Amino acid sequence: MLKEIMLVAAAYLLGSIPTGLLLGKAFGVDIRTTGSGNIGATNVYRTLGKRVGIMTLAGDCLKGLIPVLAVKFLGFSDGWVALTGLAAFLGHVYTIFLGFKGGKGVATALGVFLGLSPIAVPFALVIFLLVLWKWRYVSLASVTAAAAMPVLVALVEHKAFFTVVATILAAIVIYKHRENIERLKAGTESTFKA
Repeated sequence: MLKEIMLVAAAYLLGSIPTGLLLGKAFGVDIRTTGSGNIGATNVYRTLGKRVGIMTLAGDCLKGLIPVLAVKFLGFSDGWVALTGLAAFLGHVYTIFLGFKGGKGVATALGVFLGLSPIAVPFALVIFLLVLWKWRYVSLASVTAAAAMPVLVALVEHKAFFTVVATILAAIVIYKHRENIERLKAGTESTFKA
């Protein structure tokens, strides 16, 4: 049990590394004081450009993927695999290094889902891209894809622990986008520009 708890704690700490903030500072910008103030890939993309935005997306995604794959590789049960993914995600969203304030969790959730259910992810990506193409809102695409993930994971994996964690991740992603949702309702949300 001690080994499992240590792995979950390590996943949380890995998830807590603020990729966007560190990359922003490497380029002389505190990402928390520009754009939306969020440390995630979308704000980094809008503030520092495509290359740094993609680097942030990849880093945040790997924070979710690596712990899940590691615990799977070590042969732990589905429950511990799911809990490890949840811990990495919570580390990003509520990072200990920034007073438990972090990003909205989309990229890290993507990494977790790639580890838990790689077959379900392409379907969610199609949903994301279709919504983004139709309405040009990253936030709407993110929320829609997140909402679809628990259903997709349940249909593909048939593993209760994975479905429960997918539901928790989706709920938190949607909750963290509550201000975006209000702006979408008001018609003041920023559109995506490639």
